[in-house]
Formats: sequence, C-alpha cells, structure tokens
Amino acid sequence: MRKKLGDETTKNILLAISGGIVALVALPFFAYYLLPKIIKKSSVKLERNNRKKFYDTFYHLRKKGLIKMEYRGKQLYVHLSEKGRKLAKKYQIDNLKIKKPKKWDKKWRIIIFDIPDEHKIKREALRGKLKELNFFKLQKSVWVCPYEFKREVELIRNFFALSSEEMKIIIASEIENDKIVKEFFKINKS
Repeated sequence: MRKKLGDETTKNILLAISGGIVALVALPFFAYYLLPKIIKKSSVKLERNNRKKFYDTFYHLRKKGLIKMEYRGKQLYVHLSEKGRKLAKKYQIDNLKIKKPKKWDKKWRIIIFDIPDEHKIKREALRGKLKELNFFKLQKSVWVCPYEFKREVELIRNFFALSSEEMKIIIASEIENDKIVKEFFKINKS
C-alpha cells in the first residue's frame, strides 16, 4: 500500500520537526518510540492513540528522504532534509492566516511587488496567496491589509524567494479614497 504524502499525520510530523532539530538521549531502540511524546509537546497536534499511523508515516518520510536521523555519540538527532524543509514550508504557507485584532490601529499595511515576466508563475501564485489571505487589491501588484502581518509576509517572501527589491512593505496612516477598502474589511468610519 502506497503512503500518500499529503495526509494530516505527514503534515503534523514535518511541521513539528521543522521547528528545529529534535535530539533524543536514549538507546536506539527506545529513541524511536519516544519521538511521538517529543513531537506532542510541540505546538503541532498529533492524533491521539494512533501510534501505528505515526510510526508508519515516520518510516515512510524517512524512506522518501524527507526526514534524516543520525547518531552523535549517544544522542539521536532527527531533522528535515532539504526536500523535507521545502514540503514543511509549503504546509506552513498553506496554513497561513492573518489574525484580525479586536481594535484596528488605523494603519494600512501595503504590499507592492514587481516580479519579472520570467517568474510569471511565482507572481500569479503570490497574487493568489494574497487574495486567499483576504488582502484587498488596489492594483495588480499593490495589495493592502489593515492588520499586522510581518511574520506571515516574511514566510511568504522566503517561500517565494523574493528579495526586498521585488516585494516591498509600506505602512501608511492613510489611503486616498479608502471607503471601498474600509467596506471590504468591515472597518467602521472613525
């Protein structure tokens, strides 16, 4: 039976390990069985009482070269390969959400990008992600959001490998004729 690389357990394991290298001090036999406990302590949730699925998925990820395990003395280090890091980044981007604060700070966050035609696919994917994140399109390459998004935009910038020349962030206190933008975000006039 072939294991699908898109299921929830795969995503949870890769996201948990992507937070850094997991180091276990134990005998080799016990180290493998301690991994679910270590990962459960991370912010990523694993299904309860589903050890077999966890081990099967973990084994499959190792076999596919997404996870690497190596011993250094008596410690077992578990980390993602380059291929595993790329897939974990994709999962992070897929799960990305911008939190709406209780009260708006009256600042507009504007993203401006200029991505050359030879990277048209990257440009269209970026537009799609900004739309998915509920940004408002002022122009084709100018998008606005009233909420803080520094961490989320850095993830996007890294994922799409965009330089600060290709994508700029502007924080503004005013947008001319912002009535439509405020209506889009359901921001009351003040």
